[in-house]
This record gives sequence, structure tokens and C-alpha cells, in this order.
Amino acid sequence: MSKFERFGGRGATKVVVKSSNGTPYVDYRNTDPLRRMMSPNGKIQGRKRTGLNAFEQRMVAQAIKRARYMGLLPYTSATL
Repeated sequence: MSKFERFGGRGATKVVVKSSNGTPYVDYRNTDPLRRMMSPNGKIQGRKRTGLNAFEQRMVAQAIKRARYMGLLPYTSATL
């Protein structure tokens, strides 16, 4: 059994993509994958949960913070 079958059979969510010159980046305007990197209460998930390395995790955290500042993602859940 693969590690993705334990979580409902879903494949890995690709948040970090490579640009045409090969440098990795995370697009803060693409909110659907970023929303999956957050808990239902709005907290950013850790590296162990997301499966990213340290560099990619920092890029994802910065992209979530930018999307929150621009109003694309909420800071907390709406049910508080």
C-alpha cells in the first residue's frame, strides 16, 4: 500500500512547479492547492504533513501569507 492510498487514494498535490528556466516557484494566485496546505482552521500544515522539503515549505508558507494579505485566502475559518 502506497502512502497516498492511506489518505483516500489521492495523488500528491503539486504546489511547487518549475518555471521554464528550471527554478521552482509557488503561485500565490492559485488558491486551490494552497488551501489544501492549510488546516480547516486556517493554520499552515507542517512539512511532515505536506511532504515538502524545507525550501519548498518556506515558499508555500510565503505564498499563503501573500494570498492572505491580498484577500484570496482567509486568515482563520469563518466558523469562529
